[in-house]
Amino acid sequence: MGLSTHVLDTMHGGPAFGMQVALYTTQGGAASLVKRFKLDDDGRNPDGLLYDSASLKVGTYRLEFDVAGYFKSRQVLLPEPNFLNLVSVDFGIAHPEQNYHVPLLVSPWSYSTYRGS
Repeated sequence: MGLSTHVLDTMHGGPAFGMQVALYTTQGGAASLVKRFKLDDDGRNPDGLLYDSASLKVGTYRLEFDVAGYFKSRQVLLPEPNFLNLVSVDFGIAHPEQNYHVPLLVSPWSYSTYRGS
């Protein structure tokens, strides 16, 4: 158990391999970078969990997904400026002993997320 993410590219119907993602801890308006990573072939962090259950703490966090950069790398013709550039998902961890999975379903024009299992 811990914190994880997974990104699916709904335009192409598969994992968003190669998308750049940043994880932050947040407090008030301030964000502190924890790590940056590139999604693997399955659209996940190549190192596994972002935090394991022993390291995950009560608090607020942000995952920032480089949506425009990803679709440009897939040679999708996007308007300038892009409709979606960086997608930030701010969320809270109230029970760090539980599993928190933050999936993102994304296209150049839409996204959705939820607390997964």
